[in-house]
Amino acid sequence: MLDWSSCWAVERDPQRMSGAWVFKGTRIPVSALFENLEDGAQITQFIEWFPGVTLDQVRMVLDHAAKSLILSEAA
Repeated sequence: MLDWSSCWAVERDPQRMSGAWVFKGTRIPVSALFENLEDGAQITQFIEWFPGVTLDQVRMVLDHAAKSLILSEAA
């Protein structure tokens, strides 16, 4: 499981969205990005479909996930 606590683009509040990690300032779960990408959506489509999420946030989330995977493989 990824540690999202060091990613500035997301936040978590136990009182919102059952404590799921969401894009900061929204109620959109980070998992929605990965689910949509897996289903073939483009990043631009995701941003269009989920107002409030910015391109910078998406890039930061994807970068954080990639770096986390690299670190876990090196361990």
